[in-house]
Amino acid sequence: MARRFRGSETFRVDAKGRVSIPAAFRRVIEASDPDWREGLRPNIVIVYGFENQNWLDVYTIQAIEEIDALIASMPRGSAERNYLEEYMHGRAIDAQIDEDGRLVLPQKLREKIGLKDEAFFISAGDYFRIWNPATYEKQAAGRLRRIAEQYPEDFDPRSLLPPRPTG
Repeated sequence: MARRFRGSETFRVDAKGRVSIPAAFRRVIEASDPDWREGLRPNIVIVYGFENQNWLDVYTIQAIEEIDALIASMPRGSAERNYLEEYMHGRAIDAQIDEDGRLVLPQKLREKIGLKDEAFFISAGDYFRIWNPATYEKQAAGRLRRIAEQYPEDFDPRSLLPPRPTG
């Protein structure tokens, strides 16, 4: 993938469920949609997942096509493929970014993750997540703080990366 999402921001959600996408995120979405051209709306896929998932995963077309190819390479009828097909296909919707850089989140998705007035966007490499800001702070940020507490204060997180392949 040529570009990655980076950063996090909080935006207001209006009464119709419209929320602005961070400008830097829009550039990645456009660059990762092979059908996008100036004047067209870029496409994305929102995976809302199972009942216990209280955030939305938002994938570029390029990222979701990579996942689709991996799923297609799995044995048909296997439990793992069935699970991933239901999760990535059956619990997902196609969406577009409008001409003003906004995403319209359907009511059922807003209700699922408890989205009211604000949405928190956080990068995850080739996709990003949308959270209710309070839920993120309580659940995800707390989990990351607990993990960070396992390491010394001067710990360099980059040391967790695998070694670079040689050759």
